[in-house]
Amino acid sequence: MGEHAQALDASGLSAPTATFWTVWQGDMLVGFGALKQLDDTHAEVKSMRAAPAARGSGVGRTILQHIIAEARKRGYARLSLETGTAPLHAPAVSLYRSAGFLRCDPFADYQASPHNQFMSLDLSR
Repeated sequence: MGEHAQALDASGLSAPTATFWTVWQGDMLVGFGALKQLDDTHAEVKSMRAAPAARGSGVGRTILQHIIAEARKRGYARLSLETGTAPLHAPAVSLYRSAGFLRCDPFADYQASPHNQFMSLDLSR
């Protein structure tokens, strides 16, 4: 299902509209995530991952909380994301729901397909 991936490549992550963070335990990279500005009031969670060895340790939640806090600090009213529908995405979807994200329609240039779903968090509350 790699043909359905919507992750940013290195040039996308280095664009002026994107900010990328990493989480380290000692000298081991255990997670990363990015925030991409879509417009003055809307941003997107991009390329969020936790290393397999770090899953279940809170790394994903730490990254997501940091991205949400930064989005609020920057004054965005809405934070959205696109993720997959395969069973391997269930833990991430559960994390997003626990942070207050709700299902939404496709945003930006995304197109709906059986392989993706969209979620959004209202930051104005």
